[in-house]
Amino acid sequence: MEEFYNVTYLKLETAIKELEIEIDCPIKRIEAIIQLIIQNLADLKEYVLKNDFRNIEEEIHFFKYRKPVIVSKLIYYNAIYKIETKKPYGAKSIKKYLKKELKKLKKFFDNNLDFYKYYRSNNSFIDSTFFVRENHDIRLWLDTFYFEADHRFSTSHDYKVAKIIANDLIHVYLENKLNSINDKKVSAISLNWTASKTALTEMIYALYSHRVFNDGNTDIKLIAKAFEDAFNIDLGDFYHTFMELKARKMNRTKFLDSLCEALIKKMDERDEK
Repeated sequence: MEEFYNVTYLKLETAIKELEIEIDCPIKRIEAIIQLIIQNLADLKEYVLKNDFRNIEEEIHFFKYRKPVIVSKLIYYNAIYKIETKKPYGAKSIKKYLKKELKKLKKFFDNNLDFYKYYRSNNSFIDSTFFVRENHDIRLWLDTFYFEADHRFSTSHDYKVAKIIANDLIHVYLENKLNSINDKKVSAISLNWTASKTALTEMIYALYSHRVFNDGNTDIKLIAKAFEDAFNIDLGDFYHTFMELKARKMNRTKFLDSLCEALIKKMDERDEK
C-alpha cells in the first residue's frame, strides 16, 4: 500500500508542477489541477478497494497520514478557485472579502478545537475510532460529509484531517494576498483625479463602450468603482452625469476630443534636445 501511495503521490506532484508551468491563466490552471487530483483519488480508491490493508495499523496510517494529504490539495485548490472567482473589485472590497474568508477558517478551528489538539499533539489513543472504516461514534460530533461519503474509502475523521492541512495552506494564501494589497498601498504613488468628474465619466463610458475590460463582460459600475479607488475620487451618480452628456446638443465628447488634440500635439512636437 505504501509503495503504491508514494508512486501515486509523486506522480500527482509532478503533474501539478507541470501545469503550473504550462498554463498561464490562474483559473484554468486551478481547474486542470482539480481534475487531476480527482482522478488521482479515484485511482487510489480503486487500489484500496481491490487490495485492502494488511492490518488495522496500516489502515489507520493510511487514513490519518496518507489520504488526507491528497484530499487537502483538493480542498485547497477548490477553495482558492472559489475565492478567486468570487473576489470583488477594488482594493478595499478585496481586503474586506479576504478577511471574511480568514474568519471562516477561524470558525472551523474554534468548532473543532478538541480534535485540533488531538491531531496536532500526535495523539493516537482513539485512532481506532477516528481512522478505521465503519467504526464511527456519533457522539463525536461527526460532519454531515461523513454520512454522505463512501464508507469503503472513508473514516469518520480523515476528511477533518484534510481540512486542517488545507486550512493551513489557505490561511497562508489569504495572508499573502492581504500583505500584497498592503504593500501596494504603501508603495503606490497616490494619483488624484484633478480634472472634472464629468470628464472622467466620459472616459469611463468610452472605455466601457469599446469593451476594453474583460472582453466587454464587466459591468459599468465595477469599472467606475475601480477608477474611483485608483484616483481617489467619488463620482457620485455617474449615470446621471452620463445622461447629461447625452443631452448635450454640441460636442458631447468634449474631454475625449481634447485628449486626442493633446496627444497629436505631443506627437507633432520635435524631440527635446
